[in-house]
Amino acid sequence: MAKKIILDTDPGIDDVMAILFAEAHPEIELKAITTIYGNVTIEGATHNALYLKQKYQLEADVSQGASKPIVRPPVGPTVVVHGESGFGDVEVPAEVEGEADARPAYQYIIDAVKAEPKEITLVAIGPLTNLALALQAEPEIVNLVKEVVIMGGAFGVNDHRGNVTPYAEANIHDDPHAADIVFSASWPVVIIGLDVTEQSFFTGDYLDKLRDDAGEVGQFIWDVSRFYLKFYKEKVGLDACHVHDPSAIAYVIDPELFTLREGPVRVVTDGPAEGMTIQKFDGRTYLHDEWEKHTPQRVGVAVKDAELLEIYRQSIIDYGRKMS
Repeated sequence: MAKKIILDTDPGIDDVMAILFAEAHPEIELKAITTIYGNVTIEGATHNALYLKQKYQLEADVSQGASKPIVRPPVGPTVVVHGESGFGDVEVPAEVEGEADARPAYQYIIDAVKAEPKEITLVAIGPLTNLALALQAEPEIVNLVKEVVIMGGAFGVNDHRGNVTPYAEANIHDDPHAADIVFSASWPVVIIGLDVTEQSFFTGDYLDKLRDDAGEVGQFIWDVSRFYLKFYKEKVGLDACHVHDPSAIAYVIDPELFTLREGPVRVVTDGPAEGMTIQKFDGRTYLHDEWEKHTPQRVGVAVKDAELLEIYRQSIIDYGRKMS
């Protein structure tokens, strides 16, 4: 039976890669795309989601989410990484068919998990504001969600600590207060952070072969990736891009791809380490401990990267053939 997910996203080049992965793989039922600011504005995120829905005839609902963080001032779109539109050099039509659901994303999430208790996995690959707002509006959803899978954070494993500050990953840095709420809640969370996403690479050669073998879908992924690869080459010094958002989808498909470490997680919400994610995993009792009272969550610390890349490649090739 397919795993039902709501994908909370700020599309985004690697978000495109993740959305199409979720749609492509037969073990996932993409029920909805809830949008969030981050890589683009909230209006841009919703427009991009509706464009993908139209382009690939997605059955998923689209629901527009929050436009800014809960507490901190907005950081602003990451134009340098994803371009003005969010899709790099690919132009998105000014007009797209369809409309977003009338409900804000947090309410859509609440209603969906109430309608199908213990069946829906929330997969968040942008800032966590929508999930935090849903928790604040209806705390009972912690008992109704099957699982929460998050692409975000960095815990220092494999020498990965941050990508927008020395100690903060972008999604968490965009709304650290929301992240702390989500990680501290008593629902099951799996955090697929830089510790594992930066261990997998979409190389130029990998994407070239995907373009050649996966029809129009492969071509579209290749097209949006041009801007992304240019950023990685010029700013990061890599002839490849990390597999960030698709890794969260890969976890839902096959959890055995990842090794997880358990323990409560807290987020630094101000100061120079704002957005830093810290997990307590030593099991010791301390005199002062702001982790002890919170639910243990699971953090990815290792990944079978070759297997992940093959699953992604085959899924997109199969989907491309289906769409042709």
